[in-house]
Amino acid sequence: MHSHFLSHFFLFFFLVPLLCLLLLSFPHTVHCQCSKRPPVIFNFGDSNSDTGGLAAGLGFPINSPNGRIFFQRSTGRFSDGRLLIDLLCQSLNTSFVSPYLDSLGGSKFANGANFAVAGSATLPKFVPFSLTIQLMQFLHYKARTLELVTAGSGNSINDEGFRNALYMIDIGQNDLADSFSKNLTYAQVVKRIPSIITEIKNAIKTLYNQGGRNFWIHNTGPFGCLPQKLSLVQNKDLDPYGCISSYNSAARVFNEGLRHLCIEMRSELKDANVVYVDIYSIKYDLIANATKYGFSSPLMACCGFGGPPYNYNIKVTCGNPGSQACDDGSKFISWDGIHHTEAANTIIVSKVLSTVYSTPRTTFDFFCRR
Repeated sequence: MHSHFLSHFFLFFFLVPLLCLLLLSFPHTVHCQCSKRPPVIFNFGDSNSDTGGLAAGLGFPINSPNGRIFFQRSTGRFSDGRLLIDLLCQSLNTSFVSPYLDSLGGSKFANGANFAVAGSATLPKFVPFSLTIQLMQFLHYKARTLELVTAGSGNSINDEGFRNALYMIDIGQNDLADSFSKNLTYAQVVKRIPSIITEIKNAIKTLYNQGGRNFWIHNTGPFGCLPQKLSLVQNKDLDPYGCISSYNSAARVFNEGLRHLCIEMRSELKDANVVYVDIYSIKYDLIANATKYGFSSPLMACCGFGGPPYNYNIKVTCGNPGSQACDDGSKFISWDGIHHTEAANTIIVSKVLSTVYSTPRTTFDFFCRR
């Protein structure tokens, strides 16, 4: 009896507080629930959220070992598994959002469509698959879908579905990275940022004029920490964590412009919900505190060629002959030198869902809960 009491005492006065402390040390993930209506998501972006658009649209080969851990095959995603957008969809218990361009995917697009394609930027405007082109595709898709609804199709998204949908935008990184790759100076790159922001502003207003009211805008990550950039750039100005300072500085200037745009849109589009998500801070924290999250070699690609420090060679990229993948991707932040592993994306999604990095602090399910 005495030992039984002691075991209870130990449980309540030692283990329970310890468990509480452990739980508090992790970002609090808010449980998402679409209680009012099934979630519909439309996504616009680049390879960070491309779920197969490049492979379907251009027939571009994205070979194994891409997709090796979750899908057990390549699905056109640049990762060993799921992307952030996939994990966000799963948080709502909805299926992955299918690439708009995938004619063989078998999707009825009942829960939305993904217009993101790897390599996309905002400028120039009319180059496939720029943000403008993605919007034109959406307008075509919407018009055709509503025709089907009028004709009696029960599976298609109706006008109310488009109005209540979530419109996600995650673009801009390629605009900045491409500018640097063309040997523009830091000042010249920064000078281009207002034009990029204007394109995103035009996209939001176009979608708003189409009836969209719920917007989820990701800022751009610290691309100066990508193994690809670190291996290609000569005379690097590195910060204390080994990232290229000027690249990350440009990303922060862009993000500040994007944050101000979201404030402006909230004021101008009175009945719109515009959520700004600070992806930069989440991803930079992964690099800065890699060991805390269980990652080793935070600036090295799992899949690539060349070994330390970056394991990236532009002539032998992941999935191409000569490249090799690490045995355990869960120890790496970078999958292929540009994109993240599923292990990294899993931590990123938990932080996004925590609402700590969202302005205003809004749960991801806000658009289907009301």
